[in-house]
Amino acid sequence: MTIARTPLRVRFETRRRELTVVETHRLTPHMQRIVLTGDLSGFQSLGFDDHIKLFFADPETAEPVMRDYTPRRFDVTAGRLTLDFALHGETGPATAWALSAQTGDILNVGGPRGSQILPDGYDGYVLIGDETALPAIGRRLEELPAGTPVTILAEVESDDDRQTWTTRAEADINWVIRSEGQNLADAVMRLELPSGDIHVWVAGEAQTAKALRQILTDRGVDPKSMKAAAYWRRGTAGAHEPIE
Repeated sequence: MTIARTPLRVRFETRRRELTVVETHRLTPHMQRIVLTGDLSGFQSLGFDDHIKLFFADPETAEPVMRDYTPRRFDVTAGRLTLDFALHGETGPATAWALSAQTGDILNVGGPRGSQILPDGYDGYVLIGDETALPAIGRRLEELPAGTPVTILAEVESDDDRQTWTTRAEADINWVIRSEGQNLADAVMRLELPSGDIHVWVAGEAQTAKALRQILTDRGVDPKSMKAAAYWRRGTAGAHEPIE
């Protein structure tokens, strides 16, 4: 039986903050990790898939541009914010900045405007996404209570792009490798969905996320127990939008 649940929505007062790079390293061939510190007083991020605005100057036009990124980790005591940048084939302003970032560089951020917190008590969770979803998936795994059943489908370019996550949850992590001819649609079709009352979370390229949502709905997942979002759109400079 599916139990009706409503996510808790929390709103925050937002302001623009100036942060400084204190650490940067290549996490995998297609993921750059940047750790920042600075004006983080009052910063809050309660949802694993929150997003903040990052402000850049376009490398070609110098015009200001904004991109949405998930706070991968926020250490209140240390006053450090960790962001992971998925490195796409085309070098946009965010990727260009992440690749060249050095200790002492400045980044302006805004938000998050709020958090959407899933209610507890589901029998299990399913998290599905490509590289752009990995920061949220990794954060979710770290934050889930001990023993929580969770199934992961994570699509990456190569075997070297797998990440190692720390979790107390009972996690079944499945990597989908594009260079080996694998894709999320086929993986979702073959996925043995957990039994009971589950919540499914999907994020990635817009058309792919929309198709995955339809496949899952056709397989019997209650749309009210599913959240799907476009984290990017093929051929578009930037996109972040829910898929209903």
